[in-house]
Amino acid sequence: MRWFPNGYGGKRSDPEQVKRDGWKEQGVLVIAEDDHRLTWPERELVKQLGTKLYGQRPDREACHG
Repeated sequence: MRWFPNGYGGKRSDPEQVKRDGWKEQGVLVIAEDDHRLTWPERELVKQLGTKLYGQRPDREACHG
């Protein structure tokens, strides 16, 4: 007996593979601000682009209080 419709369940995709496919197929780029593969200037660029497109991130201290 099946509990889920077709396409649900089974093997999960690796998040990095999903990001890679999104870039190659749709031109969507997903980058973490603190990705260790990036140099400091590259991380700063990602931070500046995110701020320009989506606004300032909330202060991390304020999120816990």
